[in-house]
Amino acid sequence: MISLPRAPRLSFPLLSVVLTVGLALGLAPRAAFAADLALTGANEVPPVQTSASGTGQITVAADGAVSGSVKATGMDATTAHIHLAAAGKNGPVIIPLVKGMYGEWSVPAGAKLDATQMAAYQAGDLYVNVHSDAHKGGEIRAQLVP
Repeated sequence: MISLPRAPRLSFPLLSVVLTVGLALGLAPRAAFAADLALTGANEVPPVQTSASGTGQITVAADGAVSGSVKATGMDATTAHIHLAAAGKNGPVIIPLVKGMYGEWSVPAGAKLDATQMAAYQAGDLYVNVHSDAHKGGEIRAQLVP
């Protein structure tokens, strides 16, 4: 009978160090991306006839941290937000976006989803839209899909 060497058992302190190093090296769960957003008037509720459009990317990390931006073109944007609601429905603002230059709207530093909002994001029930004076309820919109 062949005897194989027994694997060493990791003690709790050593296991803690291994886990901490793994997390520090980025081996934790990765962020979910709502990549390549295309904002259009057709996605608004009710749909809006507009030549305006938008693009962007909003990132939601595993811990609920939110970052990213959208850029609107062909409109005079007044506000932009991330809302909580499924496609085809309107919902409350959960993160107001910050106006930048050239039609860009960014998620403010430190923005984070709570547990209920994170569950909604994972279900595809968050959206971003950009408002104008002509369309105060929103002129262009895209659903955030993980």
